[in-house]
Amino acid sequence: MKGERTYDDPCGIARALGLIGERWTLLVIRELVFGPKRFTDLSRGLPAMSQNVLSQRLRELQRIGLVRQRKLGPPASIRVYELTELGAELKSVLVAIGRWGSRIPLDAAPTASDLSVDALVLALVTTFDAAIAGDLAVRCELRFDDDRFHAEIADGRFAVDRGDASRPDVIIDADSPTLRSVVFGGRSLEDAVATGDLRLNGSAELAGLLVRCFPRPTPALTLPRTPLAADRKEKKEHGLDT
Repeated sequence: MKGERTYDDPCGIARALGLIGERWTLLVIRELVFGPKRFTDLSRGLPAMSQNVLSQRLRELQRIGLVRQRKLGPPASIRVYELTELGAELKSVLVAIGRWGSRIPLDAAPTASDLSVDALVLALVTTFDAAIAGDLAVRCELRFDDDRFHAEIADGRFAVDRGDASRPDVIIDADSPTLRSVVFGGRSLEDAVATGDLRLNGSAELAGLLVRCFPRPTPALTLPRTPLAADRKEKKEHGLDT
């Protein structure tokens, strides 16, 4: 790999970082965790990443056997990228990193970008609280424009994957920022529905119980705020943050 990262250390962690420690690499893998994507879809999920860098990362990931490219059959006849079996094993790694990282205060790493659809769905996986779910049983379809995910809570577990749900109890149709604001931002489901930002089909009661199963993690540490974060806080305190 051009510019391959090496640590001169035989530890398995060092060997793994030699392959996936390059900037953007794990985020590219994140975008493929729930299934294959076209290049344009990958680029849309990583708007801050240039297409040239994305192409380079994809070539590197194919070379080391974590990603492959294949052509979908008719009527689509398009090329997509997908994780290989070895690449798919990184899902549990990403979940663990996401669960750990979700406890880092947002002010420590301010950003104007929102979560991609796949990043938001992965955030649901990392924040699911079985104790809150209790004996809740619900089958849900999450719709983000043409993108579909089937999600289910049962027996204290949360499972989600790309694709239509079979006989869902509830269908939640919204964009990523709206659903994020409801699940993690304190916005009520009722308000999102009333404004038309979120469309709900099926049991509103089950939908309300479902979105409460993903509490925002309590920060595990306090990090020094960056100048940008401090500036944003000051503007907010003075009513200047729009």
